[in-house]
Amino acid sequence: MTIKPLADRVVIKLVAAEEKTKSGLILTASAQEKPQVAEVVAVGPGGLVDGNEVKMVVSVGDKVITSKYSGTEVKADGVEYIIVKQSEILAIVE
Repeated sequence: MTIKPLADRVVIKLVAAEEKTKSGLILTASAQEKPQVAEVVAVGPGGLVDGNEVKMVVSVGDKVITSKYSGTEVKADGVEYIIVKQSEILAIVE
């Protein structure tokens, strides 16, 4: 199954959470923070959204930072994705 976002939506896949601290301590699953860095998997076409022209800035393959609890979680072919509006993306990681 392929997910094709509409309008100003972006499909992202979260990057794995850190399992160790910088000092080398191993974190349990409950102690790990929800990752905020994700990879863009698909991008909608943009266009008119609520009467305003939206130009898509992100592209497939970009690493982005999102709010911790933004978007809608979906599962396709056993893989978990999140669909967010482009405006919910805080930054592109270079």
